[in-house]
Amino acid sequence: MIPNNVVVHQQSKVLELSYENGSSYRLPFEFLRVLSPSAEVQGHGPGQETLQTGKRDVLIANLEPVGHYALKPSFSDGHDSGLYSWDYLQYLCENQEQLWKEHLDKLAAAGLDRDAPMNVAGQSCGSH
Repeated sequence: MIPNNVVVHQQSKVLELSYENGSSYRLPFEFLRVLSPSAEVQGHGPGQETLQTGKRDVLIANLEPVGHYALKPSFSDGHDSGLYSWDYLQYLCENQEQLWKEHLDKLAAAGLDRDAPMNVAGQSCGSH
């Protein structure tokens, strides 16, 4: 499902997606950034994910459409390789609470909190 309206709210740091059926969702920038569909975040297979921290204050510096199938945000921390398909955005909208809980649980299991700085050493997947 393709949203009929997309609004970037810089002050409240949320991306608002509204749909024809009247439903509307507000996805925090931090949520979008830590769940980026990019290989840099997701890895190239199961177990290769890079746990994202220190993204609470991230902003969307630019948001551009990619054809008729996706959005490509450029985040203020320089991350811009994630293509958010309409299907992926809908998945994030519908599962936001559970996905955020899973992210916080992974942080806790790793002994990190969401404001810990990213450890950039050794995080490249080698193809970027």
